[in-house]
Amino acid sequence: MQHNTQTPVPSAVDGIARAHGRDGADKRRTTPVIVPIRSLGPEHRERISRHLMALSPHDRYLRFGYAAADEHVRRYVDSLDFTRDEIFGIYNRRLELIAMAHLAFSIDPSLTSCAEFGVSVSEHVRGRGYGARLFERAVMHARNEGVQSLFIHALSENTAMLKIARNAGATVERDGSESEAFLRLPAATLDSRVNELVQQHLGLTDYHLKAQAHQFRGFLQGLQEVRQGVQGARQKSGR
Repeated sequence: MQHNTQTPVPSAVDGIARAHGRDGADKRRTTPVIVPIRSLGPEHRERISRHLMALSPHDRYLRFGYAAADEHVRRYVDSLDFTRDEIFGIYNRRLELIAMAHLAFSIDPSLTSCAEFGVSVSEHVRGRGYGARLFERAVMHARNEGVQSLFIHALSENTAMLKIARNAGATVERDGSESEAFLRLPAATLDSRVNELVQQHLGLTDYHLKAQAHQFRGFLQGLQEVRQGVQGARQKSGR
């Protein structure tokens, strides 16, 4: 599959913004919703596995490009290289991983400026723009790491993923049942580097606050169970 690498396309954020108001058709301004996204490490491997295992067979098919059975998912999770690649995730307040993205950097020495993007979102939280947010986050990190070309390999029926790519300004080429999106990334700037540092801090802070709240809720639940047990024992002894 051939690509035209001579014509640069805009960044993901700029492309998505124009998609909502091309040629001045829609000049209304909206305040973007902040979605804390954090980088995931090996300690998150089990939660990644649970997230992917919970996907329906059709969703697994769209994510991996084939009918991925449980053993395929486990093999994929076990093979994640957190040192080389970047894994991003969105957690809910119960510390459940509800969306994740995999930014895989090329291991070919002649293609070190290339990376591939893949994403999955839990069914019950779709329609909130989490896939697009993860894509923006991955684009920012890829730019700052010197990546010039970002690829998305997806099934042609994966319209949600291809829509994200098109809105970002990517060139999408279809070859039968499969499609490939190609996005040229601008060079890193001071703004993009500072922005990533802010996003990293926001994601870590949000995760730690959710972890503390989750732990405290567990403590309260345990305390309530103890109180109920004591109350039940008193009722029995009073008979």
